[in-house]
Amino acid sequence: MNEDQDFNEALESDPAEKENLNPNDMLDSSERKKAETTEEGIGEAVIGAAETSAKNAKAHRDKKNVDDMQNAKIAELTADLQRTRADFENFRRQVDIQKEQYGNAVKYATVKKLLPLLDDIDRAIAANPDSLGPLEKNLAKTVKELGLSKIPTEAGTAFDPDLHDAVMVEGDGDEEVISEVLRPGYYFDQVVIRAAMVKVKKQ
Repeated sequence: MNEDQDFNEALESDPAEKENLNPNDMLDSSERKKAETTEEGIGEAVIGAAETSAKNAKAHRDKKNVDDMQNAKIAELTADLQRTRADFENFRRQVDIQKEQYGNAVKYATVKKLLPLLDDIDRAIAANPDSLGPLEKNLAKTVKELGLSKIPTEAGTAFDPDLHDAVMVEGDGDEEVISEVLRPGYYFDQVVIRAAMVKVKKQ
C-alpha cells in the first residue's frame, strides 16, 4: 500500500478530518515547496516594488527640495541684481544732477565776475557813442549768448524791490517809479543775478 492509498483510506475512515483538511496537505512535498517558493517570490516582489516606490518618492522629494532651493536662490540673486541696478541708476542720476549744478555754479560765478567789466564797457559806450557805437551791438550779442539779459529799468517803470535796489527815494506819493538807473541789473537764465541800482520817485 502506498502513501496515497493510506491518505485516501484515512479520509474515508474519518469524515471530520476530511472537513478540516488543509489543501496544502493534499500536495506532495515537491508541489508544496513550489507553492511556498511562489508565495515567497510574490512577497519579495511586493516588498521590492514597495521599496522601489519609496526610493522613487524620496528621490522625487529630494529633487523638489533642490529645485525649491535653487528657485529661492535665483529669486534672491534677481532681487539683489534689481536693487543694485536701481542703486546704480539713482547714483548716476545724482551724479548728473551734481555735475549740472556744479557747472551752473561755475558759470554763475564766472558771469557774475564779468558784470563789473560790462558796467565799465557800458559807461565807455555812453561816454563815446560815436566811436564805440558798433561795439554796443557786439556786446549785446555776447551778453545774450552768455544767458544774460538786462532787467527793465527805463524811466517811469514801476519799482519792484525783487528786481531793483533803490538807493534814493524822492517825492511824495503812493506810486513808486524808477527815475534814474545808476547801475544796470541782469537776469542769468531767467534768474536775477544782480538787482538794478536805481533812484526812485514817488508820484
